[in-house]
Amino acid sequence: MKLMPYSLGVLPLTLLALLAPSSAAVPAAHRHTASDIGRFLTEFYGDHGPSADDREGRVSQVLKDRQRENPDADVLLCAQNEPQHIVIGPVTVAQSAGVGWATVTTHWNTDTIDTFTAYVRLDSHPIRLDDVICAG
Repeated sequence: MKLMPYSLGVLPLTLLALLAPSSAAVPAAHRHTASDIGRFLTEFYGDHGPSADDREGRVSQVLKDRQRENPDADVLLCAQNEPQHIVIGPVTVAQSAGVGWATVTTHWNTDTIDTFTAYVRLDSHPIRLDDVICAG
């Protein structure tokens, strides 16, 4: 019986596989979670709407342009006035679409409420409001 020597080509590949970091050890690009988005929207909208600094630094260029084109309305609140109170609903995240969203409810007086949907891209850094779709 003739013995065949082991090939040295297999050994380096095996060592590389053992020494290389596993895919679990390599950090993936950070994507915002539903909790991240909920905290952001709650802070961003507060009780009465976003601050001037938030409007400038924490919204997409698309929303800034839309606001500039509609000076008589507040595109971030889908309104013309400041609400008395704002409530952020549960956040939904669609990983495959790369976006998360929540329904925002604005209270105007004891009888009047309105809703709209606020969208955040999961990969935005820093986190920012990407779009707003008004209900009516």
